[in-house]
Amino acid sequence: MDKEQSFGERAVGLSFNPSGSGLVDSLKRASAEFVDACNNERQLATDPEVKRMYSVAITEAQTAQMWAVKAATWRS
Repeated sequence: MDKEQSFGERAVGLSFNPSGSGLVDSLKRASAEFVDACNNERQLATDPEVKRMYSVAITEAQTAQMWAVKAATWRS
């Protein structure tokens, strides 16, 4: 049975890598680790503005990860 994915792993779509690219996997894993760190801090925060800033950071990390994967799989 597969282990349950972390929030970050789900947020970056870690299990979706149709090409089986090692680079895509590496980029997604690094992004998932960052997202998990932000999510953990967001859960601990008591200030709503701090929670919002962590949420923005997570969204921007997802965007950066998607562009990085696009670059890694680009075929000219």
